[in-house]
Amino acid sequence: MLARPVTWWRRQSLRFRVTAAATAVLALALAVSAYVFVAVLGEALVRGIDDQVYQRGREIVALSDANRLSDPVVSVDNTIVQVLDRDGRIVDATPNTDRLVPLLPAGAREAAVRTGAPRFLDGRPYALPGPLRVRALSADRGVTVIVARSFGEVESSLVTIGHVLIAGMPLLLALLAAVSWLVVGRTLRPIALLRRGAAEVGATARSRRLPVPEARDEVHALATTLNDMLGRLEEADARQRALVSDAAHELRSPLASIRLQLEVALSHPEGQDWKETAEGVLEDTLRLSRLAEDLLALARLDEGRLGRREPVDLAEMARRTAERYGLGLDLAPGASPVVLGDALDLRRVLANLVDNALRHAASAVRIGVRAEGSVAELTVTDDGPGIPPEERERVFDRFTRLDDARSRDDGGAGLGLAIVRTTVEAHGGTVHLEDASPGLRAVVRLPLAR
Repeated sequence: MLARPVTWWRRQSLRFRVTAAATAVLALALAVSAYVFVAVLGEALVRGIDDQVYQRGREIVALSDANRLSDPVVSVDNTIVQVLDRDGRIVDATPNTDRLVPLLPAGAREAAVRTGAPRFLDGRPYALPGPLRVRALSADRGVTVIVARSFGEVESSLVTIGHVLIAGMPLLLALLAAVSWLVVGRTLRPIALLRRGAAEVGATARSRRLPVPEARDEVHALATTLNDMLGRLEEADARQRALVSDAAHELRSPLASIRLQLEVALSHPEGQDWKETAEGVLEDTLRLSRLAEDLLALARLDEGRLGRREPVDLAEMARRTAERYGLGLDLAPGASPVVLGDALDLRRVLANLVDNALRHAASAVRIGVRAEGSVAELTVTDDGPGIPPEERERVFDRFTRLDDARSRDDGGAGLGLAIVRTTVEAHGGTVHLEDASPGLRAVVRLPLAR
């Protein structure tokens, strides 16, 4: 049975739930405050009456001890006074009370004198209005003074205050609910604008941004974050479209070459050198295979997925690569730097850098490995013509070829350095190009394994 109210509550709007919760909390707070207020006020009024009764009683005791009591006793602030002798007879009293029947019987008088505490007394049997606060004090010569005062005015005041609170609380709660409804509505209005703005962002409106409220609050931070996310998505979409377009352009050339060679061979089979045709088709097929492998590697790296994380000895990897290519090797003395990562991906990074260096080197290429603090540094240096400083960042873009490497036969598809940067960044490192005087140096920095 409890699940139904909970389900109903969850289905309500945020505006309704906040308003209802605020109203319920205020209702509880007002009820507790009203109860405490009435209780404290009633106690204060009772204490005030008790103090007045006690002060009047002490005055009567002093007058009795000095034999200066008037007959009848003067009534002050409607205070009721009875003076009883040793035998319990009323010898003096105020005009507003009975002179025959004491307000307290003998047993009650003795207990009241002994404790000194005031008590409530029903005044109706004594023809007195409402409940009374009564106190008994002893005087000299066995005299007992009974002082009382009506509690009806205090009781009437408390009842009136209770009625006012009961009538005013619903009005106050209704006012608060209305104000909360309006305030919450105005607070949630930027969120509604965000929702409408998000609904308008689609495939045909990628450059749209969500409205940002002027107030520097949580909604402002949310809108800013969402706009940043849309910007990143727009950039990723642009990169993806550019990648698809460039990949299609790169695939078109070898496919067109294969088609042309096959069409020529089939049109003139009698004069065709089939071995030469097969070699040409195989060369274009290998280009397609390398391009497909590069694109798959980029797709995997764009998702931030590494094949595995294992210790990789950069010095050993550089040594094997240098032996395979017949290159110079510079190893810093000391322990071999070890990084955590995918060995196959890191070997691809070094191979791409070496291939790029060999393509442009005049006579020599050298591989260097050293450790610096908590970072391992891998370098590949050539003595070629180098790259102008303003072009050194652009060569890391995908499908980028500079003027001296525009030939697809010499320069490849333009994905080698892009794969290098993406792989290095996936391993938490950086890569850049710098002048080697002469030539160019590629510098890869990776965090050392702890």
